Order: sequence, then structure tokens, then C-alpha cells
Amino acid sequence: MTESPDTSAHEGVAIPADDLRRSLTIANPVAPELSHISVAGDTYTILVSGAQTGSRYCLIDMHVPPGGGPPPHRHDFEELFTLLEGELSFTFRGETVTIAAGSSVNIPANAPHSFRNISDKAARMLCMCTPSGLDEFFMAIGDPVDSRTAPPPPLSPADIAERQAKAGALAGRYRTELLTH
Repeated sequence: MTESPDTSAHEGVAIPADDLRRSLTIANPVAPELSHISVAGDTYTILVSGAQTGSRYCLIDMHVPPGGGPPPHRHDFEELFTLLEGELSFTFRGETVTIAAGSSVNIPANAPHSFRNISDKAARMLCMCTPSGLDEFFMAIGDPVDSRTAPPPPLSPADIAERQAKAGALAGRYRTELLTH
């Protein structure tokens, strides 16, 4: 049985006033104003950016083709994945589990992890990071594409090496560490 968190520290604390500078955000994955970014062969759509949430979190729609997924990495923020379509294997601290549509996976901050689409169909999942920052990292290192399911642009081996070097150089700025075997 999971224990309830101690909320006594919050008793009697006033809730801050409504921040009228912030507005309602509606995220439609096919809205033309959204950014679709190709990163490591996957396509990530920024549904809700950190700029829209006061850096509290970001929400990313991830289209992962067969064989797709990021290399092992870790970062100092929480990551919650909810698989909407398909099947993925998640490797967490060296242990691999397979999840199917409808499952959610929470990756604690600082834990090494990766995921891979092991099926012959594209997978789709939502990724929420708290606090935000992964959205900005993807925008800094990825290639813009036209839609949520667009394939990555054709890249030469030199282009791929350039993207990997850029990701490695910028990872620390976005509180991420890329792990190599």
C-alpha cells in the first residue's frame, strides 16, 4: 500500500491569486501553429511549451516509427510517458520492460533510461516533463518538419554526426546527459 504524502506542511497556506497574464491553453496536435521537430528519427510535436506554463511543465506528442527512440540518457527532471498507440520497450537503470497502449511510465529525475519502438507500426505517446526544458532542447537540436507524423528529413552521415555533436554540446544547458555504451 502506498502511503499518502504528508500535506500538513500546506495546511493554512494561502493559495496565490490567479495570474491573469496566463491564459487557457488548448493543445490540438494538428493545429498549424504547433512546432513539429524531427529528433533522432522520431517526430515530436510541442503541444504545451514551458513558455505557456511558466516553466512548470511541457507536454510533447511523440511519433516513434518502428525501430525509433532516443539513445540512453538522463536528466534532472521528471518525465511521464503515456503510450496512446503501439508498443515500446523502456530501459530503466539497465532493466527493460515492454509496455502497450494505455500504459504510463514515470521516469524519476536523474535515472538513466531510453525507449525503443520494437513493433512494425508507429507508436504514439505523450511525454510530460516537469519542470519544462526538454521542449526547448528539442527545438534547439531538431529539424522542423511539416506535421506530427512527418518522416525525418534525409540526412547524410555528416548531417547525422553534426546533429549528434550539437546535441552533445547543448545537452548540459538543458539539464540532460547523453550516455554512451
